[in-house]
Amino acid sequence: MLEIGHLPNERAAQALVDYLKGQGIACHITHTEQGVALAVVDENNYHAARNEYERFIQNPFDDKYLAASWDNGTTKKQLDYGAPGLQLFTQFISGAGPLTLSVIAICGIIFLGFNVGFANTLFEHLSFFGAVPDSGLNQFWRFFTPSLMHFSAMHIIFNLLWWWYLGGKIENKIGVVPLAILLLVAGTLPNVVQYFLAGPNFGGLSGVVYAVVGYTWIMGVKRPEAGIGLPPAYIGFMLLWLVFGFTDLFGLSIANGAHIGGLIVGIIQGFIDSRKRA
Repeated sequence: MLEIGHLPNERAAQALVDYLKGQGIACHITHTEQGVALAVVDENNYHAARNEYERFIQNPFDDKYLAASWDNGTTKKQLDYGAPGLQLFTQFISGAGPLTLSVIAICGIIFLGFNVGFANTLFEHLSFFGAVPDSGLNQFWRFFTPSLMHFSAMHIIFNLLWWWYLGGKIENKIGVVPLAILLLVAGTLPNVVQYFLAGPNFGGLSGVVYAVVGYTWIMGVKRPEAGIGLPPAYIGFMLLWLVFGFTDLFGLSIANGAHIGGLIVGIIQGFIDSRKRA
């Protein structure tokens, strides 16, 4: 057998295996610490299987893979996913890394605090310079901590879903260092931009989210073998949402400066890393 690649999710791996089976290519799944490894049984099929693996990691939700699981899947229980709740939890954990999950936990705790009576206290300690009296530059954490505050359920759900999906991909497939750089740079510089555009009363991980979007976009184009590409429709949606932020179409208060700043940070780092790691 000859290995063609790794996937963090067992269900996704089985979908690819079922599709390859329909193409007459037998593939074997092996469990690893990071997820599963896939290997072709007949080494003569390596190149065809590897090419399909590359297409799969670019668009794992393609209808052809879903159809393959229906057409070519077996009724035998090959993988034990456990109870549905455990299955979702396992997928959530395996789809991200420690840094990604830690940020989700911190943002969740802060949001909970905002909604159980600690909103004023948290805002006083975490908001950007000038949002509260006596917030001097010696309180350096204020450059970053507004990124951890969210003011509505829709706000935090939108941001954390994108952070988990893209941040988890970056951390699992490329490493924690690029993601940490994106988090720190896009969690600070875009906040400064937003401050000069609209003042100190803002919060949210949106700048970082747009940074991981920009990074994933560039890396997907420049280094598709890294496996973190983003489908064009997703890119289009995020850019469209960025444009809508300037229209007040939905009557929402959107930190447009942080969005643009984060996107620029992600694009720049994407170009740097795509050359450095080529």
